Amino acid sequence: MIKWRGAAILKGAVHGPTVTYGLIAACCLLFLVSPVSGFNPAYGTGDAILSAQSDYFTRWGVVPDELMAGRPHALLTPLTALFVHGSWLHLLGNMLFLYVFGAMTEERLGWAEFALFYLVAGYVALFAYAAAHAGSDQTLVGASGAISAVLGAFLRLFPRTRVTSVFPFLLFLPLRFPAWIVLVFWFALQWLAIRGASSGPGVAYLAHLVGFGTGFLYAWARFRGPDRVKRREPVKPAGPAATEGESQP
Repeated sequence: MIKWRGAAILKGAVHGPTVTYGLIAACCLLFLVSPVSGFNPAYGTGDAILSAQSDYFTRWGVVPDELMAGRPHALLTPLTALFVHGSWLHLLGNMLFLYVFGAMTEERLGWAEFALFYLVAGYVALFAYAAAHAGSDQTLVGASGAISAVLGAFLRLFPRTRVTSVFPFLLFLPLRFPAWIVLVFWFALQWLAIRGASSGPGVAYLAHLVGFGTGFLYAWARFRGPDRVKRREPVKPAGPAATEGESQP
């Protein structure tokens, strides 16, 4: 879904986006074995599975009033909540964004730094949401905060990379735009949506904004200067010139 011109491409990376793919695999696997997927018969049906889902979210998700009270178990939940999703749509939407924007960001940061960046930024985003809703007992789950940080870093590192996107007001036609247009538009939607959001169940837009800002600022501080992506000098072929291609992660 992303085409990146130049020699610094994922296909030539030594390790590849192993952390990105590992995170996607972990989230999908944990979702399938959880009571939310409906595929695990161990949780039963009817009221039994609804009770199991509630316990599952409470145990592994962020409960703001418990986190702000400093309970030992709650202090770890901003990390565990990154691997918990509330529905199939929630999971697939997050994993799509991680797949599209995570691979190139990981290749630029390196797998170890990317993994630490993802976890820390995700923790910061969910903690910030909990702090803003300190009295709420509504559970917050999902990788959106961490993935928003990946989007912010991507905007700083690869603003001109063209991304295939679908917009409802353009009749859902798949069109290609520079990443900065897509991500700035996404950020604006989150900013507008937060004004109508409440502390109850729903989308944690504040976590998205905090994550995005954290990712952008980190990438800005980490890679200062106009040359964000190092490009190799083209090697002149000995024989007939070959056509330069494009790589898709």
